Amino acid sequence: MTTAPAVWRFDAIGTRWEIQTAAALPDEARDAASAVIERFDREWSRFRPDSFVSTLAGGSGEVTVPAPADTAAMLDAYAELSEATGGAVSPLVGAALAHRGYDAAYSLVDRGPLAATGDWRQRLSWDAGTLTLREPGIIDVGALGKGRLVDLVTSCLHRSDDGGIVVDAGGDVSVRGVTERIGLEHPYDPSRAIGVWEVTDAALCASAVNRRAWGDGLHHVLDARTGQPVRTVAATWAVAPTAMRADAVATALFFAGGEALAARWGASWVRMATDGQVEWSPGCGAELFRAAR
Repeated sequence: MTTAPAVWRFDAIGTRWEIQTAAALPDEARDAASAVIERFDREWSRFRPDSFVSTLAGGSGEVTVPAPADTAAMLDAYAELSEATGGAVSPLVGAALAHRGYDAAYSLVDRGPLAATGDWRQRLSWDAGTLTLREPGIIDVGALGKGRLVDLVTSCLHRSDDGGIVVDAGGDVSVRGVTERIGLEHPYDPSRAIGVWEVTDAALCASAVNRRAWGDGLHHVLDARTGQPVRTVAATWAVAPTAMRADAVATALFFAGGEALAARWGASWVRMATDGQVEWSPGCGAELFRAAR
């Protein structure tokens, strides 16, 4: 933005939000965005007892709830994400995360790995009106859910004639109507960046093992097939037309198959391994401060 933007900061869904606009948002716009966030959290959070996800998780057999508006968009994307990574990414990874200590109570008590059994698509089904879980499990949409919410908030607030908007939810950033230079935070030193990426009318999402980490090497990026945290990748960044797809690609890049999914979806990416090696996609527009080894 060429002039100093108005900035709205707040906390929601466990992360810090910062929304930049050319002029201060009126109260009704803030209320509308807050309502979008509240609705999404009430439907998809596994950390609140009144959510649809908690209702599904609380059953001992088959449980059905009204399908939230975002069901098909997110779970259809999960089907592609899961197929690309050979089942490493699953929306039913919530039970494995809870077993490792990242549960609704934030106990951070590790009870060991919990591997997924069978194809999650045989256990979880959805149509235009319902979302059904056929056996006990916990949905966790963390692989792309925050990106989806960033898209919804951006859509709620942005008009083509309002001078542009930047929505940043803890590193998932949507840019519309302006150009933004975004630093790529070093996963082992938050005071440093490994590069910058200039983003226009697109979204950049990041994921790193230093975020939501606890215990002895435990963090939020688990392989659903084994219940074990990823050990070889430290951080990923992806740029795509939507934040949901950028978020999904940033997750997929922790596993084999992520590069192919990014190419299919038209996303660019940067990835840093735990040994410090940096690699990037062909034609990537990021300006990196170090070369790959």
